[in-house]
Parts: sequence; structure tokens; C-alpha cells
Amino acid sequence: METLYAVTTGVLSACGLYLTLRGRTFPVVVGLTLLSYAVNLFLFSMGGLTTDGPALVHGEGVYADPLPQALVLTAIVIGFAMTAFVVILAMRARSELGNDQVDGKKEDRE
Repeated sequence: METLYAVTTGVLSACGLYLTLRGRTFPVVVGLTLLSYAVNLFLFSMGGLTTDGPALVHGEGVYADPLPQALVLTAIVIGFAMTAFVVILAMRARSELGNDQVDGKKEDRE
């Protein structure tokens, strides 16, 4: 299970970084979203990957730490809000500049 988490986090990070370095705004938005998913998986795995752990701790035993789970839920909400903001910002930049390049330069029109 830990190997699957590590590989998935690595693939999401690599794809997110590749898309973030693209020249258009939509791949950059998708890349940032993938990077946030990778960070969420990383935070979630910090709590311990247990399959048969109790929800409430009664004495000794193996259990999952609830703090990373709460952090991931908060990060999902914040990530959704920031993605919506960046999409609206990209749409406005496209309408004002006439292109969707990340550098924000206007094209030379003849």
C-alpha cells in the first residue's frame, strides 16, 4: 500500500510540474491542481496507512492520526476555491489580452 501511495504521489507531482511549466494557461491550471492533489496524498499518508485501525482510540493499538485527515479536508476546500479563482483570472486575461499565454504579452497585430 505504501508503494502505491509513493508511486501515485510521484506521478502526480511529475505530471503537475510538467503541466505547470507549459506556456498556456489551461495546462498551468491543471498542473497546479495535480500538484495540490499530490500534496494532499502526501499529507494524508503522514497520518499512517492503517486498514483495520479503530476510529476511536481505547488504550493501546494501531490507529490512524486524524490531524492529517483534517488538514487534507481543509486543503481540498482551499484548493477548489483557488482553482476557481485562477480559472476566472485566466478567462479574464484571455478576454483582455486576446491570447492565453502565461507571460501575458499582447500579440503584435498588423
